[in-house]
Amino acid sequence: MRRWWIWLVGAVGLLMVAAVVVSFFIDEPLRRYVEQQMNARLQGYTVGIGALDFHPLGFSVDLEDVVIVQDAHPDPPVVRVPALSASVQWRALLSGRVVADAQVERPAVHVNLTQLRHEARDELPVKERGWQEALQAVLPLQINELRVIDGEFTYIDADTRRPLRLSQLNVRGANIRNIKSEAGAYPSELEVHAVLDGVGRIALNGRADFLAVPHAAVQAELALEQVELAQFQAVASRHNVALKRGVLSAAGTIEYAPSVKIVHLRQATIARLQADYIHTAQTAVVEKQRVQQVKEAAQQVSNAPGILLRADQLRLVKSTLGFVNRAARPEYRLFLEDAEVHVQNFSNQLTEGTAAAKVTGQFMGSGRTVVGASFRPETDGPDFALAASIENTQMPALNPLLRAYGKVDVVGGFFSVYTEMRVRNRAVQGYVKPLIRELDVYDARQDQGKNLFQKLYEAAAGGVSALLENFPRDEVATKADIAGPLENPQASTWQVLVTLIQNAFFKAVLPGFEREIGRTERGPQPRSERRGAP
Repeated sequence: MRRWWIWLVGAVGLLMVAAVVVSFFIDEPLRRYVEQQMNARLQGYTVGIGALDFHPLGFSVDLEDVVIVQDAHPDPPVVRVPALSASVQWRALLSGRVVADAQVERPAVHVNLTQLRHEARDELPVKERGWQEALQAVLPLQINELRVIDGEFTYIDADTRRPLRLSQLNVRGANIRNIKSEAGAYPSELEVHAVLDGVGRIALNGRADFLAVPHAAVQAELALEQVELAQFQAVASRHNVALKRGVLSAAGTIEYAPSVKIVHLRQATIARLQADYIHTAQTAVVEKQRVQQVKEAAQQVSNAPGILLRADQLRLVKSTLGFVNRAARPEYRLFLEDAEVHVQNFSNQLTEGTAAAKVTGQFMGSGRTVVGASFRPETDGPDFALAASIENTQMPALNPLLRAYGKVDVVGGFFSVYTEMRVRNRAVQGYVKPLIRELDVYDARQDQGKNLFQKLYEAAAGGVSALLENFPRDEVATKADIAGPLENPQASTWQVLVTLIQNAFFKAVLPGFEREIGRTERGPQPRSERRGAP
């Protein structure tokens, strides 16, 4: 009996020694095999595995220094994984199932603008890259649990000084199948937590199909907390936006799959946003192309099956929004201070109902601004209604604008404008009514640096303003009706809205300024003409 135990212990020991010897000799061939299998399935990218340790007793494998590079731009590597381990669950194996646990430690993903642009230009679509097949080659088992520990994602745009960095990335996935699932099925549990730029928090909790083609599918709750928007300045600047600050918080659900794309925000708030759109002569052509691209994108998602964009509550609070025209001489900036924007029931689907928006603020820091609007998703062209008022803007704040278009300064006066617009059935109906009162143009204290003709021009304009104040009502108003078919009925809602605002500015607001100053040539006018249309 004692001899039997000796033989048994000896046999087990021999098997262990043999396993160690086998693992020693099999590591390098197995490393080359796994690396070869992954690269055979990938196109445009190359995988390198620094070392592989196979543990036959635990039936587990460890990969070290896994690197993935883009062939066209290999520096820096797109992915670098210091350690990846996978082990078979013996309990599941005894039940006839091959199930493993996997853990990825400190993975780092690094992407820059050059690499993204190459990917966009490449004729080979993403779905033919072979990412899913490559993952199946390295992990050909069903994964009971996958953990990503302390990962990092870095994106570098044109400005290399301010990378976009996602850190403390921790992911847990469970029940990750090694076979393809039916469309709409999400067999795997998913939890994601990360920190954005050291401050903002991002969390995803839901389910996923990691092997869906051409990309993984996710259905989850989304939460964003205290995301600093200034870190996106490099991206925003390529769209003529100067993004100085702002904090985003949001909560909702997302479903992103090959056949379905849903983003449903229950609430989203941006606080203390400070952003300017900058128009320049050099980027005018690109801006026009960008408008066309936005229009086409809006038309593609409007009432599109399988795409739902919905926001129950969108809020912008304590913010400043501006428009800078650097193509004018002199350049000028128009802005809305203390801006509050509230949007309810926004959607791209007509069946979701009408969206309502309210905007308040101080135009140029002094003009009380109130805007109310309603929008419906486009069917046969834009469909919206708008009513807005800007009251008692102090006109000296508009001097850069007046110099650019009227070649004149003012030292006093108030500007107001009222408008209502309705766009429906490819036609627009409405009016714009600007109002100028107590205008004071000339001030000798501003004479330094001006030539004689400019001084005389402003003095004459100021004299007429003084004469007008002798009338019972010292204000000048006009009214421009807006009615007729849209010049471009295929334009998007936002494109039509911007065009109407531009037309109102050049055809109603500026002529109001010019009409007041132009009285220098005609002298005082009858009260009926001075007051304009009601």
